Amino acid sequence: MSGFTSILALIVMGLVVLVLARGLFNMMRGGSGNTSNKLMRLRVLLQAIAVGLIMLTLWLTGGGR
Repeated sequence: MSGFTSILALIVMGLVVLVLARGLFNMMRGGSGNTSNKLMRLRVLLQAIAVGLIMLTLWLTGGGR
């Protein structure tokens, strides 16, 4: 189970990087502020999910002891 949550956490962290890169690219080319706001909200949500999965993985493995 902890292996599954570890892999899932890595996938979500990768998604965070992709959303961050897309948001930065949108800002650099002078894109819509509304799009930037939506991407920022999505990034924050994905980061919260990633942190939750990391905490779940640590809990399932005994906190790295």
